[in-house]
Amino acid sequence: MKNNLLIHLGLALLRIVPSAFMLTHGYPKFQNLISGNTDFLNPLGIGQAPTLFLTVIGEFICPILLIVGYKTRWATIPTIITMLVAGLIVHGADPFGKKELALIYATIFIVVFLLGPGKYSADRK
Repeated sequence: MKNNLLIHLGLALLRIVPSAFMLTHGYPKFQNLISGNTDFLNPLGIGQAPTLFLTVIGEFICPILLIVGYKTRWATIPTIITMLVAGLIVHGADPFGKKELALIYATIFIVVFLLGPGKYSADRK
């Protein structure tokens, strides 16, 4: 029983803490988007505004869903894609230390996708 409690607590921490940290990256982008400032990188060639919009979904909207544990596995997908684009494309030619954070985030959210939200989430209520 105690082991099960610790597993679910660990899943909650794995989901909530990195998502809260991700908000510190996504919130300024969200502010830019709602203020109409769409100057942003365009690594996939789809345009600055669409890239910013998709990045806000991956770094701001989905982390909020992950914090509460709502549609958790679905919410990890845009965040994983955003972090893989950041780590492998935007910082692809950079030294490992420059891309490391994005790849760590991607790995964490892949684990959350694989393991699910745990008992302490809106998905389990």
